[in-house]
Amino acid sequence: MKKYLVIGNPISHSLSPRLQNYWIKNYNIDAIYEKEKLNEDELEKLFINMRDKKVNGANITVPFKKAVIPFLDKLSAEAESTQAVNTIYLENDRLIGHNTDIDGFEMGIKKINYNISNKKIFILGAGGVVPSIIYALNKMKVSEISIANRTRKKAENLKNLFDKLKIVEWGKIPDFDMIINATSIGLKKDDEINLNLLSIGKNKFFYDVIYNPKETNFLKTGKKLGNATENGKLMFIYQAASAFNIWHGVRPVINDEAIKLLD
Repeated sequence: MKKYLVIGNPISHSLSPRLQNYWIKNYNIDAIYEKEKLNEDELEKLFINMRDKKVNGANITVPFKKAVIPFLDKLSAEAESTQAVNTIYLENDRLIGHNTDIDGFEMGIKKINYNISNKKIFILGAGGVVPSIIYALNKMKVSEISIANRTRKKAENLKNLFDKLKIVEWGKIPDFDMIINATSIGLKKDDEINLNLLSIGKNKFFYDVIYNPKETNFLKTGKKLGNATENGKLMFIYQAASAFNIWHGVRPVINDEAIKLLD
């Protein structure tokens, strides 16, 4: 039996095993997918186990999407461009790092029929998934991307990858059509993003990368102000489907049953 993992810290909120094991069962694959909380000094052990084929593939989540790169033999073009890895597989005894978050974000937005072309985007946060979102947004031809992070230096580091990025002081609100919460604020139900969004106007789109809980306080605020909202569930499902395809050579069908697994 093959073994696959999602690793991160924290990891208890992850619903990856629920989804991956559902598809594994559906396609009669002799495998299991589990989650494991690791500290950074334990990463090397994971890659030893992968090279020994005790672990056949891994998903990487916060805070290790960049930290795993030195352990890999090769990065895909997407992982190289974003300096972020969320999917690892073994090919000809070489560890390859790939980024399926780009696909996940793009396909999730297309699925809800939101026309993102020429829109102004404001991103909160500069962590592991943000380079993937910026990469996808540029691919989808948005007109402008602004970003604010509580530690400004982290936001400025992203300008090394994406030179047209606009950096905004935390607390300032630029003009935007779509605002994305890419921070971890919202994983706990009492979490609040302390930003004054009262004067943003109508017809905005509030998007939260977090999918568990399914409605963060950030999304509740957006709804209260009369705007459209969406959580990261579809992004999560589509990035998972891309990883599944890499490991098993099968593109899983994304049906209502799979989507409801995460409710």
